[in-house]
Amino acid sequence: MKEGILGIKEVADYLKMRQQTVYRLVKQKRIPALKIGGQWKVKQQHLDKMFDKMLQDKLKEFQL
Repeated sequence: MKEGILGIKEVADYLKMRQQTVYRLVKQKRIPALKIGGQWKVKQQHLDKMFDKMLQDKLKEFQL
């Protein structure tokens, strides 16, 4: 596996969620992914950016 490119199992492990949940999020286009050779691939960098954006949005809720 090329560093930074994750399969569904690795994404699930990285995000601490079930593989079924990752498949659902990919199909809902909530996780950016490409299907290569019949397998979904996700850049770890995209997951990190997605997480950072979600965290920033959540922090805005707490600002006065």
